[in-house]
Amino acid sequence: MRTDKNTGSTWARAPFRDGFKLGFTHIQDIFKETFGLGRAAAFAAIILIILVTIFAALWFYHSAPPKTIIITSGPEGSLFKRIAGKYAVILARNGIKLKVIPSHGSLENLNRLKDPSFNVDIGFVQAGLARNQNIDKLVSLGSIFYEPLLVFYRNALPLELLSQMNGRRLAIGPEGSGTRSLALALLSANGIEPGGATTLLELDSEDAAKNLIEGKIDAAFLMGDAASSKIMVTLLKTPGIKLFNFIQADGYARRISYLNKLELPRGSVDFGKDIPPQDVNLIGPTVELVVRTDLHPVLSDLLLGAATEIHGRAGMLQRQGQFPSPIEHEFRISNDASRFYKSGKSFLYRYFPFLLASLANRILAVFVPIFVILIPGLRIISGVYQWRMKMRIYRWYGMLLALERDVLHHSTPDKREELLKRLNCIEQAVNKMKIPALFAQQFYILRGHIGFVHEQLMDKTRLN
Repeated sequence: MRTDKNTGSTWARAPFRDGFKLGFTHIQDIFKETFGLGRAAAFAAIILIILVTIFAALWFYHSAPPKTIIITSGPEGSLFKRIAGKYAVILARNGIKLKVIPSHGSLENLNRLKDPSFNVDIGFVQAGLARNQNIDKLVSLGSIFYEPLLVFYRNALPLELLSQMNGRRLAIGPEGSGTRSLALALLSANGIEPGGATTLLELDSEDAAKNLIEGKIDAAFLMGDAASSKIMVTLLKTPGIKLFNFIQADGYARRISYLNKLELPRGSVDFGKDIPPQDVNLIGPTVELVVRTDLHPVLSDLLLGAATEIHGRAGMLQRQGQFPSPIEHEFRISNDASRFYKSGKSFLYRYFPFLLASLANRILAVFVPIFVILIPGLRIISGVYQWRMKMRIYRWYGMLLALERDVLHHSTPDKREELLKRLNCIEQAVNKMKIPALFAQQFYILRGHIGFVHEQLMDKTRLN
């Protein structure tokens, strides 16, 4: 009995401890009789089962996909932000909450994903931003759509080449946006560098559009990672503002590997007002769905399923079923994504609801190690123990055979007396052996053979 110092009450620990010992002993006895094991082997088998069970339970717990994941998108109102909202709706149907956090655009998304201290799982990143950066911990689920670069300029400026913007006032997008990075790369290819005669302004999309309409700047570079489609449509319909036609689009696409030549068809924005009034050549990278390498495989399938639903339709710049696509640029395509592109969703997730398929998949993940580890392990323990038991029985048979040969070759009374003592010692030792029921037959046969040799020795004694 033990007394509680605070309450003065007493409680007993010994009955619980004794009951536990009795229960464990009972389990040991069951293993001994069922598998033909000794006490030590039965103890080892029980410990193995406990360890495998704990391992399976931990695996079951840790193999569960997280209930909440985080995506870094784009500024409020941007295309990236709106698309992230669509992903959130689809994932919510499958019991997964997608937390959307805004950013300045692709470059900030990439920097967040690279930073292990920043709590984010997924991000939209335009191709071409990760050159010469350490992205070993990041993989791509594939390209999900084209992101055209729209360059708006005041109609009074007759522009056909980007090089003609030298010395002008240009809004190239805010710091952290993919727009700014691509604009700088294109301007550099045309001999326009920061610090030169050209004024490069890091304005957000709203300020850039406002300043362009008011005549405070000459041109604005806009992309979906930092600008809303509403602002772009507004600029397309604003008198005095024109969309730049990349007549060198083929050259840009061949010179800069991550760029694509795109075409905005005549009238596709507004048929009634014929906007744009002619086909316009554009250039732009694809946007990739980039994740960290430790993303749960189940979520990879779920995200790609959502991407297929959102981006798989035909659009102004793409064909039906063109996206998502396993196009590699700087990021390697993840193994889970490669499997998805080859064979689609796995069997369970193809025919069952997500939560049910996830549970079934985890249960299978628990039973596999049990069958792979536990059953062979128990067989090894049982095999080793049975081998040891056979060796013990064979050892006594060896001693018995040697004694029987001595009985046949020695007939003096003193020698017979010595042999009788040896036989009695063997018999006593054998009778003290702890044998499981599995070896009862061999045990009793051994005792019968001991009795047979004893009879031979007694017959020799009576004859002499």
